[in-house]
Amino acid sequence: MTAGPAHPPPGLLTDLAAWAATLRLSHLPERVTSLARSQVLSQLAAIRAGLGHPGGRRLVTAYGSYSQPEPARAAAVLAGLGAWLNLDDTAYAGHLSNSTVAVPLAYARSLELDGAALLTAVVAANECAARVTAAATLGPFRGQTAAHTSLVGAVAGRMHCSGADVGTWANATGLALTMPPWTLMHGFLGGDARLLTALNPVRSAMDACAAADAGLTAPPDILEHPEGFLARFAAVPLPEEITAGLGKRWHTDTLSFKVRPGGPGVDTAVDCALRLRREMPAARFETGDDIAEIVVETSRYTTYVARLAAEHGGGADTPPGVLPLSVPYAVATALLTGDLTVADFSAPASGDPRRWRLASRVRLVEDSGMTDDLLSGTAPVGAAIRRAGERAAPWLASFAGPDAAARVVLGAPEETFTDATKYTGSRLTVRWRDGRQAVARQDIPVGGAGPDTRAAHRGLVEGKFRATGGPPEAARLCARLEGLSPAEVSLLVERALGQD
Repeated sequence: MTAGPAHPPPGLLTDLAAWAATLRLSHLPERVTSLARSQVLSQLAAIRAGLGHPGGRRLVTAYGSYSQPEPARAAAVLAGLGAWLNLDDTAYAGHLSNSTVAVPLAYARSLELDGAALLTAVVAANECAARVTAAATLGPFRGQTAAHTSLVGAVAGRMHCSGADVGTWANATGLALTMPPWTLMHGFLGGDARLLTALNPVRSAMDACAAADAGLTAPPDILEHPEGFLARFAAVPLPEEITAGLGKRWHTDTLSFKVRPGGPGVDTAVDCALRLRREMPAARFETGDDIAEIVVETSRYTTYVARLAAEHGGGADTPPGVLPLSVPYAVATALLTGDLTVADFSAPASGDPRRWRLASRVRLVEDSGMTDDLLSGTAPVGAAIRRAGERAAPWLASFAGPDAAARVVLGAPEETFTDATKYTGSRLTVRWRDGRQAVARQDIPVGGAGPDTRAAHRGLVEGKFRATGGPPEAARLCARLEGLSPAEVSLLVERALGQD
């Protein structure tokens, strides 16, 4: 590896890289280590799910095996597979695991990483990717459309795994962020390009790492410069988020775990549907023909995404990339079948006319209180609003509407994220033709950041892993990840994903 500058020039990227490069397992609080263990197993489940879907198999045909010997290419394939069905985990801020877990997993074998090195690289990558994403959260992109999350997470994951010096690390990130992806929503939803939403930025990040290793450089102020990344990607740039509370304010604390496929707000609506299905006789839902209407009250964020998804098809011809974002399809499926699984997002299930008949009776309505809750939580945007303070007002009005913006109570930014929350609530009302109705409400999704998930995340992700056919041996290995030898780390990946 080419040595970096003896004294790297000042800049936010240099400051972040200097902290992350020296991060070791002993620096991590146990709760952060525990969350990261669950994150690794959860993302292995997401990758398994991608492999089991026709879209994922096409991705492997196009780009090669997830276990191919070249780790940079394998990392990109793992990233694409994990992102495909919206089973990838989220945080404040961003969809982290497609890069922050996939890249260390891909490099574990070639670099002979032990479990402690793998786990520390994941956390280092989480912290770098989440902080840059948070700095641009009050802007045009969030969720999977914020592809720069994967750029930063992939560079950080590889740099930490390889023990890169600070200068090389900062140059690689700066090179990656000089030409970042700008997602076009029409293509993201209208075809199969969403398969590449994490794959492309991870591939680009691997090229940036190779370039920095060879001695190519980038401006150290690429983030904060008036013509830099934040000036282009943030309506309200928050450069303070890059280094605020390093070593104390752990973004890994804000992890939310996806237990079922689905985009923003789908999860709580489905949680409600499954609760009603459990609590009531199954015969009430057998065909759905007796149901007159289903009303989903939710936040403006979910209604906005639902409108975008509806513009790109409905019924059996809905593009595969849109299905995980369709609240009507997900709710109808959960009520009719009592579950929502990976198999529900491909044929023959996705062409079932019963589901689409019932989905046509699902109506989404914004609930102002749930919009307020969304804006008050840590994720997806609340912490950024508090950091911005009054600067957030114009963005808030455009994102949530003037009324919601006027109701926001600004407070001081959080000093730590130990009590992080993610409110993406839903209230589901099912009305039958005979006049009966049933109601359920869920404010934080099962697996979402909050006290319940902090207490039970290991069991949740083990259930997710089993649901994708993951073998118990792999889950047991992951439960003691930081103690694994390099050979055991390789065994974990082999057992978790199998041989393709």
